[in-house]
Amino acid sequence: MTITKRVTFIAKEGSEEKMKELLSAMVAPSKAEEGCIFYEIFQYENNPRKFMAVETWRDEAALDGHKASEHYATYKSSYEPYCEKKYTDELIVLG
Repeated sequence: MTITKRVTFIAKEGSEEKMKELLSAMVAPSKAEEGCIFYEIFQYENNPRKFMAVETWRDEAALDGHKASEHYATYKSSYEPYCEKKYTDELIVLG
């Protein structure tokens, strides 16, 4: 069963470029991971402080592997000074 997550980030005022840099750095290594089906970062045109990461994983094991990766650890230890708010929606495909 695939897992799709939508993670929204609101950058602190003046931190848009740093947030974009940190989130964008996750794309290539995440796409290269076993079990990654889709991984992209979007920035809202009408609100440049707002970003959305959309990711789809083959299963829970693939998502767990992503969370154990070195690039995920780097992101987790780096994003908070630039982020005002973060929230996640997790969607699981039925069937």
